[in-house]
Parts: sequence; structure tokens; C-alpha cells
Amino acid sequence: MQFLKTTTNKYLFLVSVLGFIAFITIYDFKIYSISEWSITIALAGAILLLNHHPIVLPPKGNSLSMDSSIFLASLFLFGLDLTLAVLLINSILFAFTQRKIVWWKHIFNFSSYVLMIVGSFYTFTLTGGSIGSIHINNSVPYLISFSSYFAMNVIFVGAFFILAAAESFESVFRELIKEAISPYLSTLMLSLVLAILMSSDSFFGLFLFTCIAFLLSLAFKQHFHLFKEISEKANKDFLTGLNNHGYFKEILEKEVTAAKENDQPLCVALLDIDDFKKYNDLYGHIEGDHLLQVFGSLIKTAAELENFIVARYGGEEFSIIMPNTTCQKAISFMNELRKKTNDTYYKGVERLPYGCLSFSAGIAECEKATYNISELLNKADQAMYAAKDQGKNLVQIYNQYSEYSAQRSLSLEKELEEAEQQLRIFLSKDVYTYRHSKRVYQYAIDFSRLLSLSVYERKTLILGALIHDIGKIEIPRDILNKKGKLEPHEWEMMKKHVTWGKEIISTNKKLEDLIPLVELHHERYDGNGYPYGLKGKSIPKLARILCIIDSFDAMTTERPYQKTKTFEEAILELRTCSGKQFDPQFVEPFISMIKQLDDTRELVESESLVVNK
Repeated sequence: MQFLKTTTNKYLFLVSVLGFIAFITIYDFKIYSISEWSITIALAGAILLLNHHPIVLPPKGNSLSMDSSIFLASLFLFGLDLTLAVLLINSILFAFTQRKIVWWKHIFNFSSYVLMIVGSFYTFTLTGGSIGSIHINNSVPYLISFSSYFAMNVIFVGAFFILAAAESFESVFRELIKEAISPYLSTLMLSLVLAILMSSDSFFGLFLFTCIAFLLSLAFKQHFHLFKEISEKANKDFLTGLNNHGYFKEILEKEVTAAKENDQPLCVALLDIDDFKKYNDLYGHIEGDHLLQVFGSLIKTAAELENFIVARYGGEEFSIIMPNTTCQKAISFMNELRKKTNDTYYKGVERLPYGCLSFSAGIAECEKATYNISELLNKADQAMYAAKDQGKNLVQIYNQYSEYSAQRSLSLEKELEEAEQQLRIFLSKDVYTYRHSKRVYQYAIDFSRLLSLSVYERKTLILGALIHDIGKIEIPRDILNKKGKLEPHEWEMMKKHVTWGKEIISTNKKLEDLIPLVELHHERYDGNGYPYGLKGKSIPKLARILCIIDSFDAMTTERPYQKTKTFEEAILELRTCSGKQFDPQFVEPFISMIKQLDDTRELVESESLVVNK
């Protein structure tokens, strides 16, 4: 009874009981003739052999087993009773040869195969299929029978994963169907091929099929090993043997997605060997390369103990992905690694400024609002250069309130000049958008002074505000300047300006940090925005701030398709939509700023009137 305490075990028990009941109820237990026994044992033996030699498919190493092909071929040629006998004999032989497998897996597999075979048989006969020969008239019953077999297999396996791993129904079944549909289509075709071969000569046809499947297994196994070898070489850095830059980014993308979906912490560290250029100049590139190998091996050994992932990022820079790791744990690990590095002697390092091998490192933590891996790596990079600026041989956590090195920050004047040059394109097409962008830019300057933003964040917000609507250069002039309400298809085109804007600025690597603001400034806090329907803190912070600024200016200035609101009406709208369209954290501070600006403007206007009088 202890076995039945979990939901998963109850599920396994239920399927096992149903399978055994179905087998006992349906199986005839009749005495077979010698020829029937011979073909039954031959089929069971072929399944056993081919299960030991599955066809391995790249890239993930999924296996294409021939057991279902043989069961289905047996079902189409010899009927249900003999096929269940084949299953029984094969299950006994398999359990005997694979005694290391837990007993309940043998029982569950046998029962699930019973249910799949029985279900497939009855769907085949009920749709008009005839047992005993392979004929084109049976095409539809074959397809329906196989679909039934495939569906039950996906349900049995999927339900187990959902209960065992507490994964979502949608994700499990989407993954199963994506991974299984191609192998199962192959299984169907091969079952028909086997049935055709056995139609003329049962034993020779089975022998021929088994030989072909066995040879295919050997060929695919060699192909898979070769594929793995080439993939590993393509994904490894030639000098250090660590993951290379490209593969590191692939892994990081997956880890970030998993961390967000499972609400788990994740940190990334970038490391740079201190004064490596000086070491190269003193001892030459060959010694320098050897130092990189030693350092790579050192950090790999330490990281593997924590199941962290190490890569050579480029030159003397390395990177570490730390899944399920908080900032506190990450900095503790990195400081231990730094001390270990300091204590590791390598010839010649005594001539370096610190007299030992050292590195500077920056750590960034993935948050819900992290837009992409470029943003995460940029934060780690800034923290690393902050560590360099503070004297090297340090580990620095990215902190949005820290003032990082001026050399690493965006040069605001230069970037604004470049952005404004691009923005002037609007002048020939849409003067309103140009003026709107300039006003939003000015609001961003004023608002960023009131918020607790780092230098980098302030500059990113201001730049993003200036070019956030640049995608509108792709929208036809007659839609931009249309008076009155837009048609549904026109509104859909208007919404695409965020995607087109992203594409435009993606061509300029200097502006890649602005992508979240350009693409996501129409996302809503309640998840009803576009283009992705992001919700709450999953929208990057600066995009949430820009959404408020952009909306306020849009409400308070005249547009072709919308009436202008007064400042008071717009402020009321902001408060009404706080927590819906807008992040409530920033609504009231923005309103306070607007009221101050409005008061200042009224004072200036009144003084101007007095002077005129």
C-alpha cells in the first residue's frame, strides 16, 4: 500500500491493472499449432534483438525502435490473439535479460502495449480493415489504426511525465508530438513494409527485415557518433577545450528561458585575466596561450563541482553560467575562485602588478524583466569593467545604482546625434511623429532625474525615448495622417511599427541596448499590450517607464485620429489605468513631475504677461 501513496504510482497502478484486465479478457489462451508457435517466437525474438540495437537519430540521440513496427505488422497479418502472445513472450524475455530495470516499469510497459495493441486492432477492424493480407483498400483503416496507436502512446507517456515532473499539459504534449511524430510515421511505413515482406514468406520476410533494421542501426550509430564528434568540435574552443562563444550563447538562451519559466534564480559571470597583455608582451604568445589553457582548466574544475557551465568568451575573457544560483551564492563562489586563482602559481606571474595570477569579474542576475541574453551579458560586462576600474583582482555584482566607468557608458552626446540624424527621416514623412519623439525625449530627460536609475539606464531611457517610434517610417503616409478612426487592417499595420523599429535599429550594434524600448513600449502591465502580450515585471523596467511617458504625450497632443486631452484629463487617465496599462510604481512619480512642469510653465506664462503689460 506504500507504493500507492503518490499520484504517479496510482497512475502506474491503474494503467497496469487495466492492461492486465484487457489481456486476460481478450486473450484466447488457445493451443497454437507448431507453425503458429514458430512465427510467434520468431517475432518475439526479432523484437528482442532490435530493441538492443535501436536506430539512433541525431541530433538529440532519440531512438527509433522497431518493436511497434513488428507488433503492427503482426496485427495486420495474424490478428490480435497471436500479437498479444508475441507481446507476452517478448515481455518475459525482456524482463529476464534486463533485470536491472525496476519491476514496475516492466509491468507498466507490458500493460500500456496491451492497451495500444487492443485499441489499434479494434479501430482497424471497425473502420473496415481486413486481417490477413496487405491491400491498398485498407489504406484508411491502416492510417486510423496507427493514429490510435500513436495517440494512446503519447497519452500514456505524457500523463506519466506530467505527474512525475509536475510539468504543464501543453508543454509535455507539444514536446512529445514534436519529438515523436516523425519516428512514428517511419514506424507505420516500416510496419507495412514488414507485412508485405512476410506476406509471401513469413520467416524469410522477417529475417530480411531484421537484417536490414540491424544494419541500419549500425550505420545510424556510426553516423550519430560522427555527428556528436563534429558537433563537439564545432562547439568547443580549440585552445582551451571549453565551450566556445557561440555555443555559450545557445546554452545561456536555454538556461534563461528555463529560469524564467520555473521562477528560479540564474547568474552569469564574465571574467577577464588581469594584465594578460603585459604577460604576453613579456613572455610571448605561446606562453600566453598556455596560461589561458591552465586558467581555463582551473575555472572548469571549480565550476564542475557546482554544475556550472564554463566557456571561453573571447581572448582572455571567460564566462560562467550559474543555474539555480542567487547573487549571494554566485559572489561567494567567484571570490573563492579568485582566491584559488591568486594561490595558483604560474611561472612569470610574479612580474605582474599583483605578483600573482588574478582576474576581475562581473556578475549579473537574470530577472523576470530581463529582455534577452544581450542585456544580461551587457550588465555582467559593465560590472566586470567596474571591477577593473576599482583596481582589478575584484568581483563586482551589477548594481543598477552603481555609477560605472565613463569609458564603458554610452557617450550620450554622440549617440543622440546619430539617433537624431536617423530620426530626421520623419521630417519628410510624418512631422507629428518627429515632434512627438522630441517631446517624449525631453520628458525622459526630466523623469530620469527623479528616478533611482544608473547612468547607463538614464542614457538608455533617453536614447530609447528619442527613437522609440522609428518603425513608423515603414507605415504608408495615408495611414499615418488619416483623420478619424483607423480600420482594423490599418490598425494591425500601425501596430507593426514596433517590430519594424526593432529591425531598423538591430542593424546598428551600438543601439542594440535600445531594442527593448523600441519593441516593447506598447506592452501593457496587465498583459493586454502588443506585440507579445507580456505582463507585469516580465516587461523590462525602462519599457514600462517609456510606456507612461509615450502615452501621456500622445494623450495631450493633437493626433489625426484622436482628440487631445488636457493635462488634468491625462493625469486622471494615468491614475485610472495604473495597474492595468501602466506600472503603478512609476505613475505617481511621473504625475508629480508633470504637475511641477505645469506649475513652472504657468509661472513663466504669467511673468511673460506682466512683462508685456
